[in-house]
Amino acid sequence: MNSGRNRVAWFAFAFLAVVIGLYPLAYYFSGEEMGLLTSKSKELLGDTLWNTAFYGHISFGGLALLIGWTQFSRKWRTRYISWHRAIGKIYVSTALLSGTCAIYLSFFATGGLVPGLGFFLLGAFWLFFTIRAYTAIRKRDISAHEAFMIYSYALCFAAVCLRIWMPLLILLLGEFLIAYKIVAWLCWVPNLIFAFFWVRRKGLQID
Repeated sequence: MNSGRNRVAWFAFAFLAVVIGLYPLAYYFSGEEMGLLTSKSKELLGDTLWNTAFYGHISFGGLALLIGWTQFSRKWRTRYISWHRAIGKIYVSTALLSGTCAIYLSFFATGGLVPGLGFFLLGAFWLFFTIRAYTAIRKRDISAHEAFMIYSYALCFAAVCLRIWMPLLILLLGEFLIAYKIVAWLCWVPNLIFAFFWVRRKGLQID
């Protein structure tokens, strides 16, 4: 029974990562403003630096989300170690680029300080845990590397949680702005708590 539930959970995890990982393509192929862009001013939408950061964030973040879930299969990691390392390097690179863009974008967050701080901390923690995961594997500290990667991808998965929570909050509260202020924190704080208990359950050691 447990193995059946685990397979369903694994499938849902992978499916959501792939679907939301591909979601940024909609911004490129849509002929009009969509999603978060509809809440931005014309001045901001015309700013080259902001646009570079926005499309850099969704593109590199989407790729990190799209490939990162594969690293959680122990059987796959053991059998295809060279692929694990190659994908890991791509994940780290894309996470660092997307996280850096996210921190810049947080200063222009719709709704002001509350969502801005939420997204700023999300980007900062994502960079921190990704860098720690990379430095740990460079030191051949596999336990710490695995733990920090769990934290890193939990934050990357905030992109999925945001798109699950946002419509539910709007439906419940009836207002976009209030929902957005809440989701700026709700999309990642529970993920980090879940990652903490997952790391503890696996008995992973962090220096």
